[in-house]
Amino acid sequence: MGAMQQPRVGFLSNSHARAGVLSSPDPAPFEVINADGRADLVLVCEHAGTAIPKQLADLGLPPAELRRHIAYDIGAEGVARLLAAQLDAPLFLQPYSRLVVDCNRPFNAPDCIPEVSDGTLVPGNLGVSELDRRQRYAEIHAPFHREVMLLLDRRAAEGSPTTLVAVHSFTSRLAGGPERPWQLGVLSNRDASLAERFLATFQRRNPTIISAHNEPYLVDDMGDYTIPVHGEARGLPHMLLEIRNDLIGDAEGQRRWAPLIAETLVDLLTKEPING
Repeated sequence: MGAMQQPRVGFLSNSHARAGVLSSPDPAPFEVINADGRADLVLVCEHAGTAIPKQLADLGLPPAELRRHIAYDIGAEGVARLLAAQLDAPLFLQPYSRLVVDCNRPFNAPDCIPEVSDGTLVPGNLGVSELDRRQRYAEIHAPFHREVMLLLDRRAAEGSPTTLVAVHSFTSRLAGGPERPWQLGVLSNRDASLAERFLATFQRRNPTIISAHNEPYLVDDMGDYTIPVHGEARGLPHMLLEIRNDLIGDAEGQRRWAPLIAETLVDLLTKEPING
């Protein structure tokens, strides 16, 4: 696997085996769309879903909280599915809520299993034992990223060029915080080359849309997982997209934004080869 990092926490050993977090009514911890897509792209949407394992009883939260941005990236799944179809790209979707375990955080990040999110206390995450933390990670986080890893390994063995794009959304204002004017953020950390090229092309094509590099977040090793582990460690071209969620909260917004992203990626892939 070369420079690829192993998952930071593996499955529980047999000596610690016990009833799992997931049971038969619960969905699988990943969904793969268009695995054999021919594009030089792999899409990942780590905060796609709102599912919570039945035994966790909605983490003690009322339904309204589970429809907020704290539970998932509103609109990101819809945009990602459209991108996969428009670009003929593989897509990995995480159906479980980021409140159960955040699949874009390493195990030791404080908000991998958050006790508080944007001012909301999460009762089901208070006082979670180390064993329970590891079990959630092992049953939901690890299988998701193992599937991503296996596809990237296969593409590398086949010599298929691969650009990694993570699709996210963000809220226009956090509790007590200022308004966030950006409509699109293009994020990176150690290697900004793809992010900067994408942003320059996007801004040229869409001059009235407020877009910026590394807004409203930065990518780093504790606040992210997909880009550091699957992008940076492998030396793949990569970026993380953040679309403001009030713009993609319904199907109409998703249908408007997906082509803007797709057309910019096609420009880069066809006019400015990204790999090699």
